[in-house]
Amino acid sequence: MAELTGSLMLAFFIVFLGTPLVKRLAYRVNALDEPEARKVHTQEMPRLGGLAICMGFWATVILTQEMTRELYGLLAGGLLITLVGLFDDIKGVTPKTKLFVQLIAALLVMVAGVKVEFITHPFDEVIYLQYLAYPVTLLWIIGITNAVNLIDGLDGLAAGVCAIAAITLGVVAYLETSPEAAVLAFLLAASILGFLRYNFHPAKIFMGDTGSLFLGFNLSVIAIITMTKSTTVFSVILPVIILGIPIADTLFAIIRRYVGGKPIFAADKDHIHHRLLNMGLSHRGTVLSIYGLSIVLGVSAIIMASVTTAQGMLLMTALVLGFSIIAQKLGLLRSKKPQSQPNHAYQHNVAK
Repeated sequence: MAELTGSLMLAFFIVFLGTPLVKRLAYRVNALDEPEARKVHTQEMPRLGGLAICMGFWATVILTQEMTRELYGLLAGGLLITLVGLFDDIKGVTPKTKLFVQLIAALLVMVAGVKVEFITHPFDEVIYLQYLAYPVTLLWIIGITNAVNLIDGLDGLAAGVCAIAAITLGVVAYLETSPEAAVLAFLLAASILGFLRYNFHPAKIFMGDTGSLFLGFNLSVIAIITMTKSTTVFSVILPVIILGIPIADTLFAIIRRYVGGKPIFAADKDHIHHRLLNMGLSHRGTVLSIYGLSIVLGVSAIIMASVTTAQGMLLMTALVLGFSIIAQKLGLLRSKKPQSQPNHAYQHNVAK
């Protein structure tokens, strides 16, 4: 326990002390979010903060963990993701290029042996995916990577949601007898918390695509490592619940745009955080409300990992119904006509 505590503190302070340095670097390389008509901030903001999270996580993993094939795959794939994020934050990268790099990163992870090889269901049977393991793993990694990127729309939103998800994933991994995955999740959470001090509203630095893509990628891979160590009924469902906010927001966006006859990848201002802001919540109030939802999902996942199948199914049903009611109340499945924006400080990619 003392060794883990030391590792967590190392990750936290590397990011906490390194973020101001990264902020200076962002100004030097012109990785800045410029003010414009649709944005509220009136001065340029550095958007390279995710680099500090990457460095803190990598340094701590390399210095404190026993390197395995899976871990090499995670670090190699994460490096590619970080590089494309850096280029995007500094010069700009096309969506096709980002998707291609994500594909290569996912393939590196699979070559290292990290795959969704089976799924389970409430009847206690295990279905082995065999060749389907590859497309399922690709879909999961790329899907979660981009889902986290989509919720990075307010100061501290993506960072906080990912920190809660990482902590929950660590607890579940520990309960599922996967200590290696648990440690990785906790180290990622500590790295995020070191950055959140500078990113919570009013933010002094944005994480940029460097951070959001990196966090989504690592959470998706750590979740797979956790799943491969367990054949319990909810081993596949739990990561979906833990990452429920970015998954649900992305799913609602796809349905909303399809029904509205818009391109699926078109940007809009109808995400969960936009709707909460339009209801009159403050910037902080919106972010804290979504944190609350994330905590509810996290606690639910931990409970499901500890109860019987029947109890877990009952809880999962309640979660689905609850989210359906919230989606209906907020109108997340229908587009809203443009209207004047409330006086809240949207982050650089608020239109995601």
